[in-house]
Amino acid sequence: MKDLRTLRVAVFHPDDADGRQLTQQLQRIGCQVQAFWPPLPALPVGIDVIFLAVRPESMDTEFEWLKGEDVPTVIAVVTYENPTIVETVLHIGAQAVLPSPIRSFGLLSALVVARCVHRDMKRQARRLRKLEAKVLGVRQIAEAKSILVRTRQITEDAAYDLIRDQAMSKRVTTEEIAAAIVNANEIMSIGRVT
Repeated sequence: MKDLRTLRVAVFHPDDADGRQLTQQLQRIGCQVQAFWPPLPALPVGIDVIFLAVRPESMDTEFEWLKGEDVPTVIAVVTYENPTIVETVLHIGAQAVLPSPIRSFGLLSALVVARCVHRDMKRQARRLRKLEAKVLGVRQIAEAKSILVRTRQITEDAAYDLIRDQAMSKRVTTEEIAAAIVNANEIMSIGRVT
């Protein structure tokens, strides 16, 4: 709620009474608003929130700015509901839907809820990436230990101690040493017949 006055908002909506109402309401909240129609191929720098009118003439457009990791909060503005509109709202990854005609009631709630959902989604995505990296690291350590056990005829514990000692002496993670061992093993095995 505190950051609403610093939000930079792009409104992709036709310049009609509804679009002007949306822009005015956002400005009353204190947002820094820029309005465009049709939607731009690239976002202006620093946009935090996008209000996107889902209209038949823009539904087939692939917005490049909706792809990637740093997509701003997206709120779809819809004039009616049907399966195609709902599918488009899901396709663009909207965190909230605002019905048209625009009224002052509901806009603030949609904005705040969408920002919270967006923040939580980003946090969960970061957490998922960390967990995936950790799982990959665990797999690589297990594979590196297996390589060392096989090539050096040592125990798994001794293999792990070797990986850990190398990591500490080189000031890198055990996962990095394990990845190096796995990569070196793959390189050395290229010409070998199994």
